[in-house]
Amino acid sequence: MNILIIGGGGREHALADKLASSSLCTHLFISPGNAGTALIGQNLSIVVDDFAAIKTAVLGNAIELVIVGPEVPLVEGITDFFSHDEVLKNIPIIGPSAEGAQLEGSKAYAKEFMGRHGIPTAAYKSFAQDQLNEALDYLSVHAYPVVLKADGLAAGKGVLICHTKEEAQYEIREMLSGKFGSASATVVIEEFLSGIEFSVFALTDGNHYVLLPEAKDYKRIGEGDQGLNTGGMGAVSPVPFVDKEVYEKVVRQVIEPTIDGLRVENIKYRGFVFFGLILVNGDPYVIEYNCRLGDPETEAILPRLRTDLVALLMATWHGTLDKMQVEFDARFAVSIILASGGYPEAYEKGKVINGLDLIAGSRVYHAGTTQKEDAIVTSGGRVIAITSLASSLEGAIEQSLLNAETIQFEGKYYRKDIGKDLMERSRVNGER
Repeated sequence: MNILIIGGGGREHALADKLASSSLCTHLFISPGNAGTALIGQNLSIVVDDFAAIKTAVLGNAIELVIVGPEVPLVEGITDFFSHDEVLKNIPIIGPSAEGAQLEGSKAYAKEFMGRHGIPTAAYKSFAQDQLNEALDYLSVHAYPVVLKADGLAAGKGVLICHTKEEAQYEIREMLSGKFGSASATVVIEEFLSGIEFSVFALTDGNHYVLLPEAKDYKRIGEGDQGLNTGGMGAVSPVPFVDKEVYEKVVRQVIEPTIDGLRVENIKYRGFVFFGLILVNGDPYVIEYNCRLGDPETEAILPRLRTDLVALLMATWHGTLDKMQVEFDARFAVSIILASGGYPEAYEKGKVINGLDLIAGSRVYHAGTTQKEDAIVTSGGRVIAITSLASSLEGAIEQSLLNAETIQFEGKYYRKDIGKDLMERSRVNGER
């Protein structure tokens, strides 16, 4: 089977690595890919939202399965493009319709959906650009802290936690004036929930679903979860505090109402659902939906998946996920991101990466890399993900940290505390 992955980050390298291991995969193509995906498949120089060029590539390479990695082409309607095209409509593509992708594409849409289906989430109110005065009045009487969210796609950086009225009113002005471009033309003001965050991932065919391993990611640039939001600086799977009781609540209160809601509203959805959750006094609340796998969570959960991913995706297309059994590796996976100096703000590209050939005992997933002559160089803010599996959380952390130090490039930065909060929590609470 010829398979095309759309995207070029760490998530897509992890997907490529897992798909290439399947006996069902004959040839693998990645568009646009990176220096890592080039080692296991053929990169195609096509941007993720050039649907016409993607069609040409699909037909020219006899593609039999398409997996959409990032959110932008999904929100822009790539699956609808396939389904409305007489030539493409029978080629399996994994990803929701544009309407389904609005669960991620619009925070307000997602909130309204959750409200209709009784899914627990923080209280909120939305304000458009012409409602600045109403937003300022609302913030003047709101309890603090408060969360401000750009309604649209902002590459994981459009969420601000404000601790004072003055800070919140300043930021709402900035956001509605274009701080995050068109993504913050509408801003959702949300109640701040105090708890611990984690993520759960489902794969659905529109009627049935299977669950992938849960994960906890680390969004802040600084250790101790300080500093600016990023796309994610690391992830751990499984999550020790997500025990059987918590998982049952997540399934009953969040996952099943979401899948049922999509079906009841006739929203076409064949793909991944990312549930960003927060545990508050033992109860799960939805912080956000994503319409695809997360990054860097994918680099932590896919190494734990033992079931053939190609088979799972084909069952998703054919509507037979209820016939599939999903098995996981019981070991811990810890993924640590190596980032460019200055990220998530301005950073330099083109830094030569050394030490990739010295890695042992870990998986290396490329994110922001490219081949330049005989060298692999940096080309993004998040450059490399180092993932290690071990029987203990401590062992997985130590192995990833060891190899994070082995890889070198000018300005390299990474958090050295990924997963250590979970170790301390487990020690205090007696979790696994």
